Amino acid sequence: MRKRERENPCGICGHYHKFEEGEVCGICGHRMPATADKSVVHVSAFASEILSEFLYLGSFDNAARSELLKSQGISCILNAVPSCQNLYKNSFNYHRLQYDQKLPFDDAIQFLEQCEKERARVLVHCMSGKSRSPAIVMAFLMKSKGWTLAQSYQWVKEHRPSVELNPAVYQQLQEFEQIVFGSIENSGVGMRNLSSLFGFSRPNDTPVALAAAPVFTSTSSSASIFTRPSLNVPPQEFIFGAGPTPGATPHNSGLNIPAVKDISMDGY
Repeated sequence: MRKRERENPCGICGHYHKFEEGEVCGICGHRMPATADKSVVHVSAFASEILSEFLYLGSFDNAARSELLKSQGISCILNAVPSCQNLYKNSFNYHRLQYDQKLPFDDAIQFLEQCEKERARVLVHCMSGKSRSPAIVMAFLMKSKGWTLAQSYQWVKEHRPSVELNPAVYQQLQEFEQIVFGSIENSGVGMRNLSSLFGFSRPNDTPVALAAAPVFTSTSSSASIFTRPSLNVPPQEFIFGAGPTPGATPHNSGLNIPAVKDISMDGY
């Protein structure tokens, strides 16, 4: 079947054939069984989208399907296998990592950050897409997004369930996490709190203690300006219209006030 007879390729093998109708693919022999269980999850021929419209993860098989890559808008490819050929040099911008044993995280992150800056979609792939290329993606998430290794792993695993890191690669990621965030005990300092976003937290996370309210104490023996002095004035009984209390000292006893005679009102 020619490509022009069908706009969308098969979602399983990536070739153009009427897989819904049970037609056998003339290239790879793929066919959809007539009694296929709809709940069965098939491995897609499309690369897994890790970050929307930017970062994709896959295998060499995904990287070999140029038509599918173009249909996803991918223009850059990060090859995590030194011995793997770059198949379509005229169609994609390639960057192949060179290393012996340890993955060059910094080199890969630099290329991915450049792709992100240029708003280009990039595919990160190794041979199987299960260990080395997922590790590259996790290192990028830790360095550029501020996510911990646990958060990065769960995010990538949810978007590509076939991910299975081998022990050596996982150890390299743990060492890289210590480089990015410092020691494991202090890795929570200055990092973004994404527990509410992903629904989990680091095993060693402890709640941050709130600063205690400051306590102000007097540093001198002098009285405070806000302290109200005691007047020590004895209470007195007051009766409206009554004369002065015998024995009481008038408040104006110390003043020289002339006596004033009462004026009769009969003159008016």
